[in-house]
Amino acid sequence: MSAPSPARPGRLIGYARVSTDEQVNDAQVDALKAAGCRLVHQEHGSGASRLRPVLAKLMRDIGAGDVLVVVRLDRLARSVSHLLEVIEVLEKRGAHFRSLGDPIDTSTPQGMFSLQVLGAVAQLERALIAERTKAGMKAARARGRLAGNPGLRERRPDAVRAISAARQRAYLDDLITSAQTWLPTVRRLRPQYSWDDVVRVLNRRGHDWTVERLRRAVHRLVREHIAEPALIKRSPRRPPEDRLMTLVAGIALADPDLTLLEIGAQLERMHERTPRGSRKWQASSVKALLDRARRLGLVVPDPAPGS
Repeated sequence: MSAPSPARPGRLIGYARVSTDEQVNDAQVDALKAAGCRLVHQEHGSGASRLRPVLAKLMRDIGAGDVLVVVRLDRLARSVSHLLEVIEVLEKRGAHFRSLGDPIDTSTPQGMFSLQVLGAVAQLERALIAERTKAGMKAARARGRLAGNPGLRERRPDAVRAISAARQRAYLDDLITSAQTWLPTVRRLRPQYSWDDVVRVLNRRGHDWTVERLRRAVHRLVREHIAEPALIKRSPRRPPEDRLMTLVAGIALADPDLTLLEIGAQLERMHERTPRGSRKWQASSVKALLDRARRLGLVVPDPAPGS
């Protein structure tokens, strides 16, 4: 992979959110513009929900060196753990976070210290909840009672439905929180490439997907209008000998900075053999497959030859 280019000057990007029972967010917008944010994204929605399409798009588009700015922490996150998850995604993209009303600015040592304190508080909170849960279960057993939800033990339909709905909400929350790390790659590859090829590319970049789990995740985001319906269309049927071509093109499309030799190295780690059956990939073999992909109309980048 080529060396990263120097970071461009960061932008201050504002995010303002009002609950459905509030009227306007002019005060937030004014404060963000006064702080230097030329661009302010505005969203309406409950603080208890992570279904925020404006924030999701902002997180996809934010670049290295940019700073996401909010008036207060509660305008962004519904909990400390949610805040830490958002900031972790920003850090992976080389961006920062700042709250005007709180001592949080991840571009400064003092702000990072405050963030570490919040992380310690969240960890302590989780530990206390777990300890209270264990104590409650122990006390219930001492009194001869069964721990847990009585309605669920009795298989009452209302209790079963409530538990199922809670699990579905938790699953969706997890998808939305993690989507910035894998959904862009899916968008670049689907539906031109098969689910199997997409999974192979994602897992070579540190993920742990199976075809079934990835398809289920994308279908759910489509149902929630977070992802585009085109992603779940059937991929074009190709002859078996085209599988290597689509795989090589998919790797190049997912990471345009890779050289031909680096693509070959990835294929070797994936235990893929060349069209002639060799375990060793040469730049010329990769280039031949990419050239073939272009002739068939696939949109793929043109990696540097490498050496």
